[in-house]
Amino acid sequence: MATPFDESGELDLDGAVALARYLVAHGSEGLVVTGSTGEVATLSDGEREALWRAVSTAVDVPVVAGATSNDTRHSIELTKLATSSGVDGILAVAPYYNRPSQAGIAEHFRAIAAATPLPVILYDIPVRTGRKIASETILSLAAEVENIVGLKDAAGDAPATARLLARAPADFECYSGDDLMTLPLLSVGAVGMIGVATHWCGVECGEMIERFRSGDVRGSLQIARALIASFVFESGDEAPNPVPLKAVLRVLGLPAGECRLPMGPTPAGLEERARTVLAELDAWRHARGAGG
Repeated sequence: MATPFDESGELDLDGAVALARYLVAHGSEGLVVTGSTGEVATLSDGEREALWRAVSTAVDVPVVAGATSNDTRHSIELTKLATSSGVDGILAVAPYYNRPSQAGIAEHFRAIAAATPLPVILYDIPVRTGRKIASETILSLAAEVENIVGLKDAAGDAPATARLLARAPADFECYSGDDLMTLPLLSVGAVGMIGVATHWCGVECGEMIERFRSGDVRGSLQIARALIASFVFESGDEAPNPVPLKAVLRVLGLPAGECRLPMGPTPAGLEERARTVLAELDAWRHARGAGG
């Protein structure tokens, strides 16, 4: 979930509540608050706590808190704070910038999991962290730490994920962390997605997943193809996520504001591109509806 800011760049808690409720009403079966899409790197600990409390009391779906950093001690403190704030789970990203060993990564996650009774989802996104969580590390944590229950996979390697899930405990869940990779990851055992474009096409993303899981692969593929433009738009070198997302939210009249630095400023023409993406998606929706 994006984190709305007001015109002065301050946290917009009322906007966050409104956005959370909008997302639940438009297809999201759970919310991740203060993740990378939520500009977590620019939020103070107090702002994180305020978001966790506000969103978890505003909706009736599970709320997962992005509650870790590249500092294990700080991550433990944040995880304890999130646990007391009423959230339902913890999203724990691989330590970034430090480039620790796999042994260090494993101990980092073990310490976080020990700090909470809540379920913990590991987040593997090497393009942002600079270090991949090795499959053997994930497998050992899944087997040995009771409350490490899943993986948000943004590593972009579906064959490696297939091998991982073939060896993982049966109840260990994988979620796509890269919208474009959702269908490939579903095909090797993922159960859903933690998305970005789900802010504006959550219903379709949910249908894509459900059609695949029910055996309607052709129908799922048709939806995936229609969503490619949305998935491609959500991030790029000129406008990395969540800059395009916030442009879409502003076009839709939803709480957003600008991204805090260093993510901004919004490139010229981005909101017009957002309107084009939304218009094309609406045209597909209407054509699909007309076709029954």
